[in-house]
Amino acid sequence: MRSTTADGPGAEYLERARAFLPELAAAAPEIERQRELPEAIVAAMVERGFFRMLLPRSIGGAELLPAPYVRVVEEIAKGDGSAAWCLNQGAGCSMTAAYLDPAVAKEVFGGPRGILAWGPGPGKARIVEGGYRVTATWSFASGSHNASWLGCHVPIYDEDGKQLLHPDSSPVIRTPIFPKSCAEMTDIWHVIGLRGTGSDKYSVTDLFVPEGYVAARDGDDTRREDGLLYRFSSLQLYASGFAGVAMGIARSALDAFVELARDKVPFRGKSALRDNNVVQSQAAQAEARLRAARAFLYQSLEEITAEVERLGRLTLEQRMVIRLASTFAIHQSLSVVDMAYHAAGSTAIFEENPFERRFRDVHTVSQQLQGRQEHFETVGQHLLGLDPDTLAWL
Repeated sequence: MRSTTADGPGAEYLERARAFLPELAAAAPEIERQRELPEAIVAAMVERGFFRMLLPRSIGGAELLPAPYVRVVEEIAKGDGSAAWCLNQGAGCSMTAAYLDPAVAKEVFGGPRGILAWGPGPGKARIVEGGYRVTATWSFASGSHNASWLGCHVPIYDEDGKQLLHPDSSPVIRTPIFPKSCAEMTDIWHVIGLRGTGSDKYSVTDLFVPEGYVAARDGDDTRREDGLLYRFSSLQLYASGFAGVAMGIARSALDAFVELARDKVPFRGKSALRDNNVVQSQAAQAEARLRAARAFLYQSLEEITAEVERLGRLTLEQRMVIRLASTFAIHQSLSVVDMAYHAAGSTAIFEENPFERRFRDVHTVSQQLQGRQEHFETVGQHLLGLDPDTLAWL
Protein backbone atom coordinates (compact mmCIF):
# COMPACT_ATOMS: atom_id res chain seq x y z
CA MET A 1 0.00 0.00 0.00
CA ARG A 2 1.13 3.55 -0.62
CA SER A 3 2.48 5.17 2.51
CA THR A 4 -0.03 7.28 4.43
CA THR A 5 2.57 8.82 6.71
CA ALA A 6 4.30 12.17 6.54
CA ASP A 7 7.18 10.35 4.72
CA GLY A 8 4.85 9.42 1.86
CA PRO A 9 3.18 11.51 -0.86
CA GLY A 10 2.18 14.24 1.59
CA ALA A 11 5.73 15.04 2.68
CA GLU A 12 6.22 17.72 0.04
CA TYR A 13 3.00 19.48 0.99
CA LEU A 14 3.88 19.28 4.67
CA GLU A 15 7.23 20.95 3.98
CA ARG A 16 5.47 23.63 1.95
CA ALA A 17 3.16 24.27 4.89
CA ARG A 18 6.05 24.55 7.33
CA ALA A 19 7.85 26.99 5.06
CA PHE A 20 4.65 29.03 4.72
CA LEU A 21 4.04 29.38 8.47
CA PRO A 22 6.08 32.56 9.10
CA GLU A 23 4.26 34.42 6.31
CA LEU A 24 0.89 33.13 7.49
CA ALA A 25 1.50 33.94 11.16
CA ALA A 26 2.57 37.47 10.23
CA ALA A 27 -0.70 37.94 8.34
CA ALA A 28 -2.90 36.63 11.18
CA PRO A 29 -3.79 40.09 12.60
CA GLU A 30 -4.81 41.28 9.12
CA ILE A 31 -6.89 38.14 8.60
CA GLU A 32 -8.66 38.90 11.87
CA ARG A 33 -9.31 42.56 10.95
CA GLN A 34 -10.53 41.90 7.41
CA ARG A 35 -12.69 38.92 8.42
CA GLU A 36 -11.40 37.09 5.37
CA LEU A 37 -8.15 35.74 3.99
CA PRO A 38 -6.20 38.56 2.27
CA GLU A 39 -5.59 38.09 -1.41
CA ALA A 40 -1.85 37.67 -0.89
CA ILE A 41 -2.45 34.74 1.50
CA VAL A 42 -4.95 33.07 -0.82
CA ALA A 43 -2.58 33.49 -3.76
CA ALA A 44 0.23 31.94 -1.71
CA MET A 45 -1.96 28.98 -0.75
CA VAL A 46 -3.06 28.51 -4.35
CA GLU A 47 0.52 28.68 -5.60
CA ARG A 48 1.57 25.98 -3.13
CA GLY A 49 -1.26 23.73 -4.27
CA PHE A 50 -2.97 23.49 -0.89
CA PHE A 51 -6.49 23.75 -2.30
CA ARG A 52 -5.71 20.92 -4.75
CA MET A 53 -4.66 18.32 -2.19
CA LEU A 54 -7.91 16.32 -2.41
CA LEU A 55 -8.53 16.83 -6.13
CA PRO A 56 -8.15 13.87 -8.50
CA ARG A 57 -4.82 13.49 -10.25
CA SER A 58 -6.76 13.38 -13.51
CA ILE A 59 -7.34 17.14 -13.26
CA GLY A 60 -4.02 18.06 -11.72
CA GLY A 61 -4.75 17.37 -8.06
CA ALA A 62 -2.55 15.66 -5.50
CA GLU A 63 -5.19 13.12 -4.38
CA LEU A 64 -3.57 12.86 -0.95
CA LEU A 65 -4.80 10.18 1.41
CA PRO A 66 -6.51 11.25 4.66
CA ALA A 67 -3.64 11.08 7.17
CA PRO A 68 -1.03 13.06 5.19
CA TYR A 69 -3.70 15.55 4.17
CA VAL A 70 -4.81 16.21 7.76
CA ARG A 71 -1.19 16.72 8.81
CA VAL A 72 -0.92 19.60 6.34
CA VAL A 73 -4.14 21.17 7.65
CA GLU A 74 -2.85 20.82 11.21
CA GLU A 75 0.41 22.53 10.26
CA ILE A 76 -1.41 25.45 8.60
CA ALA A 77 -3.57 25.85 11.74
CA LYS A 78 -0.44 26.51 13.78
CA GLY A 79 -0.07 29.72 11.82
CA ASP A 80 -3.74 30.72 11.60
CA GLY A 81 -6.92 28.82 12.41
CA SER A 82 -9.07 30.65 9.85
CA ALA A 83 -6.70 29.84 7.00
CA ALA A 84 -6.68 26.17 7.97
CA TRP A 85 -10.47 26.15 8.29
CA CYS A 86 -10.92 27.64 4.81
CA LEU A 87 -8.41 25.18 3.44
CA ASN A 88 -10.19 22.14 4.86
CA GLN A 89 -13.58 23.42 3.77
CA GLY A 90 -12.40 24.15 0.24
CA ALA A 91 -10.50 20.87 -0.09
CA GLY A 92 -13.51 18.92 1.16
CA CYS A 93 -15.72 20.65 -1.37
CA SER A 94 -13.23 19.79 -4.12
CA MET A 95 -13.88 16.07 -3.61
CA THR A 96 -17.07 16.71 -5.57
CA ALA A 97 -14.84 16.55 -8.66
CA ALA A 98 -14.87 12.77 -8.32
CA TYR A 99 -18.63 12.79 -8.99
CA LEU A 100 -18.75 15.19 -11.94
CA ASP A 101 -18.27 14.66 -15.64
CA PRO A 102 -14.51 15.09 -16.20
CA ALA A 103 -15.04 18.09 -18.49
CA VAL A 104 -17.18 19.85 -15.88
CA ALA A 105 -14.75 18.95 -13.09
CA LYS A 106 -11.91 20.45 -15.12
CA GLU A 107 -13.90 23.62 -15.77
CA VAL A 108 -14.74 24.10 -12.08
CA PHE A 109 -11.46 23.02 -10.50
CA GLY A 110 -8.88 22.99 -13.29
CA GLY A 111 -8.11 26.70 -13.35
CA PRO A 112 -5.65 28.45 -11.04
CA ARG A 113 -8.51 29.66 -8.82
CA GLY A 114 -10.78 26.64 -8.88
CA ILE A 115 -12.09 27.01 -5.32
CA LEU A 116 -15.58 25.83 -4.41
CA ALA A 117 -17.42 26.85 -1.23
CA TRP A 118 -20.78 25.99 0.28
CA GLY A 119 -22.75 25.93 3.49
CA PRO A 120 -25.95 24.46 4.97
CA GLY A 121 -29.43 25.89 4.68
CA PRO A 122 -32.95 25.39 3.39
CA GLY A 123 -33.70 25.16 -0.31
CA LYS A 124 -34.96 23.01 -3.16
CA ALA A 125 -34.16 22.10 -6.74
CA ARG A 126 -36.91 21.36 -9.28
CA ILE A 127 -36.25 19.21 -12.31
CA VAL A 128 -36.69 21.06 -15.62
CA GLU A 129 -35.60 20.35 -19.15
CA GLY A 130 -31.82 20.16 -19.28
CA GLY A 131 -31.23 20.65 -15.57
CA TYR A 132 -32.70 22.10 -12.40
CA ARG A 133 -34.20 25.32 -11.08
CA VAL A 134 -32.67 26.06 -7.69
CA THR A 135 -34.01 28.39 -5.02
CA ALA A 136 -32.38 28.51 -1.62
CA THR A 137 -30.52 30.49 1.02
CA TRP A 138 -27.46 29.09 2.79
CA SER A 139 -25.11 30.26 5.51
CA PHE A 140 -21.72 29.34 6.97
CA ALA A 141 -20.08 29.41 3.54
CA SER A 142 -16.51 29.30 4.79
CA GLY A 143 -14.03 30.58 2.24
CA SER A 144 -16.74 32.05 0.05
CA HIS A 145 -14.82 35.33 -0.24
CA ASN A 146 -12.00 33.46 -1.95
CA ALA A 147 -14.12 31.05 -4.00
CA SER A 148 -14.93 31.23 -7.69
CA TRP A 149 -17.77 28.69 -7.47
CA LEU A 150 -20.52 28.03 -4.93
CA GLY A 151 -22.60 24.95 -4.30
CA CYS A 152 -25.38 23.66 -2.09
CA HIS A 153 -27.04 20.44 -1.00
CA VAL A 154 -30.77 20.47 -1.74
CA PRO A 155 -33.72 18.08 -1.92
CA ILE A 156 -34.97 17.35 -5.43
CA TYR A 157 -38.53 17.84 -6.70
CA ASP A 158 -39.93 16.60 -9.99
CA GLU A 159 -41.56 18.70 -12.69
CA ASP A 160 -44.89 18.53 -10.87
CA GLY A 161 -43.46 19.73 -7.58
CA LYS A 162 -43.39 16.33 -5.87
CA GLN A 163 -40.38 15.62 -3.67
CA LEU A 164 -38.27 12.65 -4.74
CA LEU A 165 -37.58 10.02 -2.09
CA HIS A 166 -35.34 6.99 -1.82
CA PRO A 167 -36.91 3.57 -1.15
CA ASP A 168 -36.26 4.09 2.58
CA SER A 169 -38.25 7.38 2.39
CA SER A 170 -35.18 9.57 2.87
CA PRO A 171 -35.02 12.60 0.53
CA VAL A 172 -33.02 12.54 -2.67
CA ILE A 173 -30.27 15.14 -2.24
CA ARG A 174 -28.15 16.62 -5.01
CA THR A 175 -25.40 19.26 -5.10
CA PRO A 176 -25.79 21.98 -7.74
CA ILE A 177 -22.62 23.96 -8.50
CA PHE A 178 -22.70 27.42 -10.05
CA PRO A 179 -20.44 30.46 -10.52
CA LYS A 180 -20.23 32.67 -7.46
CA SER A 181 -21.42 35.60 -9.58
CA CYS A 182 -24.87 33.95 -9.75
CA ALA A 183 -25.47 34.30 -6.02
CA GLU A 184 -26.41 37.20 -3.79
CA MET A 185 -23.97 37.44 -0.89
CA THR A 186 -24.91 38.81 2.56
CA ASP A 187 -22.35 39.81 5.18
CA ILE A 188 -23.36 38.01 8.39
CA TRP A 189 -19.98 36.85 9.73
CA HIS A 190 -19.64 38.91 12.91
CA VAL A 191 -18.41 36.28 15.36
CA ILE A 192 -15.99 35.72 18.23
CA GLY A 193 -13.68 33.21 16.56
CA LEU A 194 -12.47 32.03 13.15
CA ARG A 195 -13.29 35.55 12.00
CA GLY A 196 -11.11 35.23 8.93
CA THR A 197 -13.17 32.47 7.34
CA GLY A 198 -15.69 34.92 5.87
CA SER A 199 -18.45 32.34 6.38
CA ASP A 200 -21.21 34.49 4.95
CA LYS A 201 -24.72 33.84 3.67
CA TYR A 202 -25.64 33.46 -0.01
CA SER A 203 -28.83 32.87 -1.93
CA VAL A 204 -30.17 32.14 -5.40
CA THR A 205 -33.72 32.39 -6.74
CA ASP A 206 -34.98 30.17 -9.55
CA LEU A 207 -31.43 29.74 -10.82
CA PHE A 208 -31.07 27.34 -13.75
CA VAL A 209 -28.23 24.89 -13.20
CA PRO A 210 -27.45 22.54 -16.10
CA GLU A 211 -27.71 18.85 -15.29
CA GLY A 212 -23.97 18.28 -15.73
CA TYR A 213 -23.24 20.71 -12.88
CA VAL A 214 -25.43 18.85 -10.37
CA ALA A 215 -23.59 16.10 -8.51
CA ALA A 216 -24.84 13.03 -6.68
CA ARG A 217 -22.06 12.97 -4.10
CA ASP A 218 -20.57 10.22 -1.95
CA GLY A 219 -22.26 7.30 -3.68
CA ASP A 220 -20.44 4.29 -5.10
CA ASP A 221 -22.75 4.22 -8.10
CA THR A 222 -22.10 7.86 -9.03
CA ARG A 223 -18.35 8.05 -8.38
CA ARG A 224 -16.25 8.55 -11.52
CA GLU A 225 -12.81 8.29 -9.88
CA ASP A 226 -11.33 4.98 -8.70
CA GLY A 227 -8.63 6.37 -6.41
CA LEU A 228 -8.40 5.11 -2.83
CA LEU A 229 -9.12 8.60 -1.48
CA TYR A 230 -12.63 8.54 -2.95
CA ARG A 231 -13.59 5.41 -1.03
CA PHE A 232 -13.89 7.97 1.77
CA SER A 233 -16.64 10.56 1.66
CA SER A 234 -16.15 14.25 2.20
CA LEU A 235 -17.75 13.77 5.64
CA GLN A 236 -14.75 11.80 6.89
CA LEU A 237 -12.32 14.36 5.49
CA TYR A 238 -14.29 17.23 7.02
CA ALA A 239 -14.35 15.51 10.42
CA SER A 240 -10.67 14.62 10.53
CA GLY A 241 -9.58 17.85 8.81
CA PHE A 242 -11.37 20.09 11.29
CA ALA A 243 -9.86 17.98 14.07
CA GLY A 244 -6.54 18.87 12.46
CA VAL A 245 -7.48 22.55 12.70
CA ALA A 246 -8.18 22.17 16.41
CA MET A 247 -4.95 20.25 17.04
CA GLY A 248 -2.86 22.84 15.20
CA ILE A 249 -4.39 25.64 17.25
CA ALA A 250 -3.78 23.68 20.44
CA ARG A 251 -0.16 22.93 19.58
CA SER A 252 0.64 26.56 18.88
CA ALA A 253 -1.09 27.69 22.09
CA LEU A 254 0.72 25.13 24.23
CA ASP A 255 4.09 25.93 22.67
CA ALA A 256 3.47 29.64 23.29
CA PHE A 257 2.65 28.93 26.92
CA VAL A 258 5.81 26.88 27.45
CA GLU A 259 7.82 29.80 26.10
CA LEU A 260 5.95 32.28 28.29
CA ALA A 261 6.36 30.13 31.41
CA ARG A 262 10.14 30.28 31.21
CA ASP A 263 10.28 33.98 31.95
CA LYS A 264 6.96 35.25 33.30
CA VAL A 265 6.87 35.93 37.03
CA PRO A 266 3.24 36.34 38.11
CA PHE A 267 2.16 39.48 39.96
CA ARG A 268 3.40 39.27 43.54
CA GLY A 269 5.15 36.02 42.71
CA LYS A 270 8.76 35.16 43.46
CA SER A 271 9.58 32.74 40.67
CA ALA A 272 8.75 32.03 37.05
CA LEU A 273 5.59 30.18 36.06
CA ARG A 274 7.56 27.12 35.09
CA ASP A 275 8.72 26.69 38.69
CA ASN A 276 5.14 26.30 39.92
CA ASN A 277 4.26 22.67 40.67
CA VAL A 278 0.66 23.10 39.53
CA VAL A 279 1.76 24.60 36.22
CA GLN A 280 4.24 21.77 35.71
CA SER A 281 1.50 19.19 36.20
CA GLN A 282 -0.95 21.04 33.96
CA ALA A 283 1.59 21.41 31.16
CA ALA A 284 2.47 17.71 31.29
CA GLN A 285 -1.16 16.63 31.21
CA ALA A 286 -1.93 19.01 28.34
CA GLU A 287 0.96 17.57 26.35
CA ALA A 288 -0.30 14.05 27.03
CA ARG A 289 -3.85 14.94 25.97
CA LEU A 290 -2.72 16.45 22.70
CA ARG A 291 -0.30 13.66 21.85
CA ALA A 292 -2.89 11.01 22.70
CA ALA A 293 -5.54 12.69 20.54
CA ARG A 294 -3.12 13.02 17.61
CA ALA A 295 -1.96 9.42 17.92
CA PHE A 296 -5.55 8.12 18.04
CA LEU A 297 -6.58 10.12 15.00
CA TYR A 298 -3.57 9.48 12.78
CA GLN A 299 -3.21 5.82 13.70
CA SER A 300 -6.92 5.31 13.02
CA LEU A 301 -6.74 7.05 9.64
CA GLU A 302 -3.68 5.06 8.58
CA GLU A 303 -5.06 1.69 9.70
CA ILE A 304 -8.47 2.36 8.16
CA THR A 305 -6.92 3.50 4.89
CA ALA A 306 -4.98 0.22 4.68
CA GLU A 307 -8.15 -1.75 5.33
CA VAL A 308 -10.18 0.25 2.81
CA GLU A 309 -7.53 -0.41 0.18
CA ARG A 310 -7.76 -4.11 0.92
CA LEU A 311 -11.56 -4.35 1.10
CA GLY A 312 -12.46 -1.61 -1.38
CA ARG A 313 -14.98 0.08 0.89
CA LEU A 314 -15.43 1.88 4.20
CA THR A 315 -17.42 0.03 6.87
CA LEU A 316 -19.80 1.49 9.44
CA GLU A 317 -17.35 0.50 12.18
CA GLN A 318 -14.57 2.47 10.48
CA ARG A 319 -16.81 5.48 10.03
CA MET A 320 -17.58 5.34 13.75
CA VAL A 321 -13.87 5.26 14.61
CA ILE A 322 -13.12 8.29 12.43
CA ARG A 323 -15.99 10.19 14.01
CA LEU A 324 -14.89 9.24 17.52
CA ALA A 325 -11.22 10.08 16.94
CA SER A 326 -12.07 13.39 15.28
CA THR A 327 -14.52 14.54 17.94
CA PHE A 328 -12.15 13.43 20.70
CA ALA A 329 -9.29 15.38 19.12
CA ILE A 330 -11.39 18.55 18.93
CA HIS A 331 -12.38 18.37 22.59
CA GLN A 332 -8.92 17.46 23.83
CA SER A 333 -7.54 20.39 21.86
CA LEU A 334 -10.13 22.64 23.48
CA SER A 335 -8.96 21.46 26.90
CA VAL A 336 -5.32 22.13 26.02
CA VAL A 337 -6.01 25.67 24.83
CA ASP A 338 -8.12 26.39 27.91
CA MET A 339 -5.26 25.28 30.11
CA ALA A 340 -2.73 27.48 28.30
CA TYR A 341 -5.08 30.47 28.32
CA HIS A 342 -5.91 30.32 32.02
CA ALA A 343 -2.39 29.47 33.16
CA ALA A 344 -1.02 32.43 31.18
CA GLY A 345 -2.99 34.79 33.43
CA SER A 346 -3.61 38.38 32.37
CA THR A 347 -1.05 38.01 29.57
CA ALA A 348 -3.62 35.94 27.68
CA ILE A 349 -6.21 38.70 27.35
CA PHE A 350 -4.10 41.04 25.22
CA GLU A 351 -4.48 40.86 21.46
CA GLU A 352 -0.75 41.14 20.83
CA ASN A 353 -0.09 37.90 22.72
CA PRO A 354 -0.63 34.45 21.17
CA PHE A 355 -3.48 33.25 23.36
CA GLU A 356 -6.78 35.12 23.13
CA ARG A 357 -7.34 34.59 19.40
CA ARG A 358 -6.47 30.91 19.64
CA PHE A 359 -8.81 30.64 22.63
CA ARG A 360 -11.65 32.17 20.59
CA ASP A 361 -10.81 30.15 17.50
CA VAL A 362 -10.74 26.74 19.15
CA HIS A 363 -13.98 27.45 21.00
CA THR A 364 -15.57 28.31 17.66
CA VAL A 365 -14.24 25.06 16.18
CA SER A 366 -15.88 23.13 19.02
CA GLN A 367 -19.25 24.81 18.37
CA GLN A 368 -19.35 23.67 14.76
CA LEU A 369 -21.04 20.46 13.59
CA GLN A 370 -17.85 18.41 13.73
CA GLY A 371 -17.34 19.18 17.43
CA ARG A 372 -20.80 18.31 18.70
CA GLN A 373 -20.93 16.33 21.93
CA GLU A 374 -23.77 14.30 20.40
CA HIS A 375 -21.21 12.45 18.30
CA PHE A 376 -20.02 10.69 21.43
CA GLU A 377 -23.58 9.53 22.02
CA THR A 378 -23.85 8.16 18.48
CA VAL A 379 -20.61 6.21 18.78
CA GLY A 380 -21.50 5.08 22.31
CA GLN A 381 -24.83 3.72 21.10
CA HIS A 382 -22.99 1.76 18.42
CA LEU A 383 -20.41 0.41 20.88
CA LEU A 384 -23.19 -0.74 23.23
CA GLY A 385 -25.02 -2.62 20.50
CA LEU A 386 -27.81 -0.09 20.05
CA ASP A 387 -29.09 1.43 16.84
CA PRO A 388 -27.68 4.99 16.73
CA ASP A 389 -30.21 7.80 16.67
CA THR A 390 -28.55 9.19 13.55
CA LEU A 391 -25.99 8.11 10.97
CA ALA A 392 -26.36 11.20 8.84
CA TRP A 393 -23.02 12.73 9.90
CA LEU A 394 -20.89 9.61 9.58
